[in-house]
Amino acid sequence: MVSCTIRGRFRLKEEDTTNPVVIGDHVTILMNEDESGVITDRGERHGKLSRRAAGRRVGREHVIIANVDRAWIVQSVREPRINPGFIDRFLVMADARGIEAGIIINKTDLFDERAEEHVGFIAGMYVDLGFEVLFTSTKTGDGIDDLRDELLTGIHVFVGPSGVGKSSLLNALLPDLELRTGVISQATQKGKHTTTYAELIQVGEVRPDGGFIGDTPGLREFGLYDIEPAHLSHHFVEFRKYLGECRFPNCTHDHEPDCHIKDLVEEDVLPIERYESYINMLRSLQLGNADVGR
Repeated sequence: MVSCTIRGRFRLKEEDTTNPVVIGDHVTILMNEDESGVITDRGERHGKLSRRAAGRRVGREHVIIANVDRAWIVQSVREPRINPGFIDRFLVMADARGIEAGIIINKTDLFDERAEEHVGFIAGMYVDLGFEVLFTSTKTGDGIDDLRDELLTGIHVFVGPSGVGKSSLLNALLPDLELRTGVISQATQKGKHTTTYAELIQVGEVRPDGGFIGDTPGLREFGLYDIEPAHLSHHFVEFRKYLGECRFPNCTHDHEPDCHIKDLVEEDVLPIERYESYINMLRSLQLGNADVGR
């Protein structure tokens, strides 16, 4: 893979107009004499991480990155606080696209006793489910070397709300980048956008097996796209081995009697926090609004 910057334009096919080219795409470029270029073809995508588009394009697909090997959801201890609902939606979409997912909890220098207990409980839940959870701080350097080691092969992407420290993490991983970082709004306690466009950045030396990280603008929500309500439970990893044990084969694990999933939640075998997150997503999908409960 070659990483470079070329000024140019697209020659689009009709079916490519929604998400013509995103970071991670393999493209064919026709070079001009002035060193600009025209993208004439885009290769087939795999490992496509996407979400339900918001704003003027609401309801359509917003492709974040293509051909990604691993996607990391970045959250912070505080400012803004960790959001399990956002994490769960991200994990569902990654699983639906066949992408390995990990969780980064940044700003560990802001831990106090209350935050440590709350965040530790949430992190422990995801570890128990089999997800890799890394704790990092750009202030103290905690976890930065471990994270860098994870990124040296393949194509990765950082996704998360504004203000969780994605750009600061990249600056700590690759000091020569000098990416612009922002501050937290004191009125809303939400991050202000600092990364305004997606970029694929090389990590370490050039390697045949990759070593790239996608930096993306902050997202205030992560809406589910192209997931049917009946299939949602298949993307909750802890539900899978129990899905055939309910009374009804098409059980939604919501209102039906003799639901094995609900029984396991009541018995504390399955975490109630994740079940409540599942129900929130299920009802939003049934209502046709995949952003409810973001």
